[in-house]
Amino acid sequence: MTDLIIISYDISNDKKRARFNKYIKKFGHMLQYSVYEIDNSERILNNIVTDLNNKWLKQFDQTDSVYIFNLSNSCKVEKYGYARNEDSDLLIVK
Repeated sequence: MTDLIIISYDISNDKKRARFNKYIKKFGHMLQYSVYEIDNSERILNNIVTDLNNKWLKQFDQTDSVYIFNLSNSCKVEKYGYARNEDSDLLIVK
């Protein structure tokens, strides 16, 4: 199991939030609205952090926030409901 990167954001302006959503979904997939699981790569994470510092921070105001959770493989992730279907491993039995 590889490390897991979760990005969560709360951006008040609808247009700015839509632009950020379009930007961030290039790197992973949506778990819930404004919460993404990012493809784990140090290069990808560095690109996102660089873009946040060089581009997005200039556009954010005091009500906007972005959280990056870089979880190690020792973290336990539990899924319930539809989320249980989101595992990438697939077993086919003939």
